[in-house]
Amino acid sequence: MPASNVSSRARELRRQIARHDKLYYGEAQPEITDREYDALLRELVDLEAAHPDLSTPDSPTRRVAGKPLEGFQQVHHHVPMQSLDNTYSLEEADEFVARVERLLPGIPLAWTIEPKVDGVALSLTYRGGLLELAATRGDGTTGDDVTQNIRTIRSIPLKLEGEVPELIEIRGEVYLPKKKFCALNTEREKEGEALFANPRNAAAGSLKLLDSSVVSRRGLSAVFYGLGAVEGGKAPQTQAELLRWLKSIGLPVVPKCWEAVDEAEVRKAIAALESIRHDFAFETDGAVIKLDAFKRRDQAGTTSKAPRWAMAYKYEAERERTKLNGITVQVGRMGTLTPVAELEPVQIAGSRVARATLHNEEEIARKDIRIGDWVFVEKAGEVIPAVVGVDTAARTGREKKFQMPDACPSCGSKVFRDPELTAVRCLNPDCPAQIRRRIEHFAARGAMDIEGLGEAMVDQLVTAGLVRALPDIYALQAEKVSALERMGEKSTANLLAGIEESKGQPLWRLLFGLGIMHVGVSVARKLAGKFHTLGQVASASVEALESTEDIGGVVAKEIHDFFRLDHNRQLIESLRQHGLNFGEHDEHSVPASQQLAGETWVLTGTLGRPRDEVAELIRRHGGTVSGSVSKKTSYVLAGEEAGSKMAKAKSLGVPVVDEATLRGRLDA
Repeated sequence: MPASNVSSRARELRRQIARHDKLYYGEAQPEITDREYDALLRELVDLEAAHPDLSTPDSPTRRVAGKPLEGFQQVHHHVPMQSLDNTYSLEEADEFVARVERLLPGIPLAWTIEPKVDGVALSLTYRGGLLELAATRGDGTTGDDVTQNIRTIRSIPLKLEGEVPELIEIRGEVYLPKKKFCALNTEREKEGEALFANPRNAAAGSLKLLDSSVVSRRGLSAVFYGLGAVEGGKAPQTQAELLRWLKSIGLPVVPKCWEAVDEAEVRKAIAALESIRHDFAFETDGAVIKLDAFKRRDQAGTTSKAPRWAMAYKYEAERERTKLNGITVQVGRMGTLTPVAELEPVQIAGSRVARATLHNEEEIARKDIRIGDWVFVEKAGEVIPAVVGVDTAARTGREKKFQMPDACPSCGSKVFRDPELTAVRCLNPDCPAQIRRRIEHFAARGAMDIEGLGEAMVDQLVTAGLVRALPDIYALQAEKVSALERMGEKSTANLLAGIEESKGQPLWRLLFGLGIMHVGVSVARKLAGKFHTLGQVASASVEALESTEDIGGVVAKEIHDFFRLDHNRQLIESLRQHGLNFGEHDEHSVPASQQLAGETWVLTGTLGRPRDEVAELIRRHGGTVSGSVSKKTSYVLAGEEAGSKMAKAKSLGVPVVDEATLRGRLDA
């Protein structure tokens, strides 16, 4: 291709990708599938790799994660980032409005009311329209340079649209969407890692990661609503104008903003926001009341900590008071000890709650939670029950302080306290609790999918000493299994048949089932797709692993180190001797066709075959499978008793088909 054509194509690709980013994140109206988007990005990556002189600072390829950082640099904000005063009282909100009116007597005032995003405060600096710096709030004057991590967030433009000031600081919040939060905690639970308490903690923890490739997989997003320094140009002069302007230059903004002129209208807006706040992609814990005109803000001024012209009204979270009957300690697959609150059952947000996470020993000490306390429980992120406080006035003196055990509650081994991770771990690889969790993970539907080998069965096998490691599963004998409680001849035969059948599972399932740190289903699929055999994965260098899509330096090193530990080498060799599929003759590792390339399918209802099999079939023919219906969905495959997903598909105009239609597509 002539140089002029290459340059023109690169410009066109950058233009298209920027447009699709805006449609997806700014308008929520995507026009192409993720696969089609990825194809555009891959073409641009290849062009710039072949012609480095074509690369520009605002190229979407700059979102590709770089090498892990050794630490974060401190940077100075041009204009300090202040926090907001807040209240839970509508009367105090009224008084705030009246107080500002007294500060500015005789001046008609207008107000805006916006959702208070429960995220991490962020400042972006654009110079010449290009993203130069992204920094956390820090102490308000100095924050951490998180530019490399922020570049991976597709909703944040690397180049602003239209005419903008030469230098501009834009303020907002980074957040983890609620759906991403649920998926992340589900994956962490499978990996035996501690759960995040809420979406804000997850977002903050993500920004602190030194490996931006991990950050990119978290699915962070952002909204913007404020200005810092402005040099060499003009900017809007009211909040309402600012939100419209920020959107016009390519930045995502809060989805709804109300305007008011007095206390009554402010109250009305607060109530309207509360009625719809759960519909937002982000967690919101309140309403931010601001003077609309920037000129009036300057006149009202600030205190040393907060502006006088703004206040946050915070909504009361749905919480219940109940008795903390005890604290038990769970041992995860990786040996992490996690305290769990055993509660007098209580209804919260429509469900019965009897247990709640307490995260770690530090959290218990900070909140001064004691066994026997009356505690307040909320659903963090509307999903995970958490103890958020203690009714200390109800104490009788009989309550007991909790202390993490010095020995593992499962095997009695001395525990290791990791000061950096505030974690307590059992390092005994033969710990029964860890063995149970590892086997449960290995046999789970997302991994080797061994029918009959659920939690209760695993517990019996480990307790009886029949299984002490993963390879023992494949050495089980019928006479010993049938001697276990509630295991007759038929159930024993079914279990052993399921175990035998699992030997033929595709390589990616085995990779996921091995329980390598940070290797979830997606990473396992990428590894199998690139290396094709377990031997190739095991012998790969850190550099070769890191060159795999979505795998950064930290994850690459975890994978590399896993296969170099002697006990893991022995594990792999033992599984090989039992005849498991290591990918050498794995038809699943090579796509059957590209008949469904670029298509996103959603499955619903009862299908003729197990849903996992149908999903795998779609993937092998180039398609992707999603759990939710959106405008990006290509087809909904509906079986009997299809529910809300089919109804949503019809409302969005997404085609609904049956299994016969899918088979017809693949047989054509």
